[in-house]
Amino acid sequence: MDGADRGRGDGERFDGALRTGLRGLAGELWTTAPMPLPPLGKPRMLRWLPHVVVVAIVVGTTLGNLDQVSARYRLGFTVGSFLSLAQAVGLLLALVRPVPAWWLSLGANAVIAGLAMMPRDQEPEPWPWSPPSLVAHATVTLLVALRLPPRAAWAACALGVGVPWLLQQTMDPGAYDTTVPLSVVVFGAVTLVGTLLRGRREARTRLVEQETITAEERARRTLLEERSRIARELHDVVAHHMSVISIQAQVAPHLVKDPPDELRENLAGIRDNALEALTELRRVLGVLRSENPGDPETAPQSPLPTLERLDVLVDNARAAGLTVCRESAGEPRPLPPGVDLSAYRIVQEALSNAIRHAPGSTVRIDLTYARTGLHVRVTDSGARTAAPPSPGAGHGLLGMRERTAMLGGDLATGPTHDGGYEVSAFLPTAPPTTPNTPTTPTDGETTP
Repeated sequence: MDGADRGRGDGERFDGALRTGLRGLAGELWTTAPMPLPPLGKPRMLRWLPHVVVVAIVVGTTLGNLDQVSARYRLGFTVGSFLSLAQAVGLLLALVRPVPAWWLSLGANAVIAGLAMMPRDQEPEPWPWSPPSLVAHATVTLLVALRLPPRAAWAACALGVGVPWLLQQTMDPGAYDTTVPLSVVVFGAVTLVGTLLRGRREARTRLVEQETITAEERARRTLLEERSRIARELHDVVAHHMSVISIQAQVAPHLVKDPPDELRENLAGIRDNALEALTELRRVLGVLRSENPGDPETAPQSPLPTLERLDVLVDNARAAGLTVCRESAGEPRPLPPGVDLSAYRIVQEALSNAIRHAPGSTVRIDLTYARTGLHVRVTDSGARTAAPPSPGAGHGLLGMRERTAMLGGDLATGPTHDGGYEVSAFLPTAPPTTPNTPTTPTDGETTP
């Protein structure tokens, strides 16, 4: 009983697979989908040679068929011209839609063979495939084999042989020499050549895709190695010096007898800023060392700074000697993470530049909440004392521009009429209109 059930199950699976295969084959041989014949890749001067050859075959077989069908098969000029042109149209159509072209070519030849009338008292004529029709249909069969899967190409070859053979078995047009054996050889040869060329093209395409994937993976590994090297340099150099600054700021009050409160406060501010810088540096190192920095599962879990922490920036700037005032206009509302982070970083960079290049100045921070976005404006009144030389290459301004551009916003920077400096940015709260633009900037920090 178990053996019978197993045999019945195997038979059902075989029947199901057979029906699926036949449906797939029928779909491949009964499609009107465009499959244009691509030009040659190399050499460039001969890229349209296949199309020129097909057009030449169209002209030659059409002229040959006009004589063969009209005179030798005795179908008359009108009918012979119509059927010859039908097969020519099928051959031309094969350049774009090979499956409908194949059916048109086979149907036209079947009609020609079915209507042919050859007297028995004359020399036998080749039939059911006339020589021009055989060449035309062989060309169509080759174009089909170049663009259809092998099973569909061989099915088309079998039908191209089987339909004329069936006509030969059921009709007697007169004196003829059969061309069915020749069609077997010709159609089989062109189908074999077409399937081999198609397989070679697919193998070459897969090889190119694999080489592309390999090159991308190599570039990705190179990028990860470079990111790891940068992370090591940051950890070994910058993090070390920041740690030393924090420790020295903590120890310094104990090296002075009865240090004043202002000194204690300044040293405490230095230590807090160093610790905060270390925290953010560790987060940046986590991003650099991550293989997928954009993946929230692998990104560092510490919260990103937002405008809610703007008061801390203002307090630090005041401790550094700036006079800072902050104003807001419009109705404050929750902002997209990218806008919130970018606004914080722009204000942070503007305050850092004021501390570095305009010590003792008065800084005004204006945040305007508009319907379409957030306006950020930071202005300083210019240096009140001589600013010490500050190394830098303008990377801070470049970073602000990159953040603004990623969000599809606008940034304007430059001196004011009273000798100060202004940074003005508009950050839209809607996604940018340019395609493939990320909406959340990475948290890499650069300073001028």
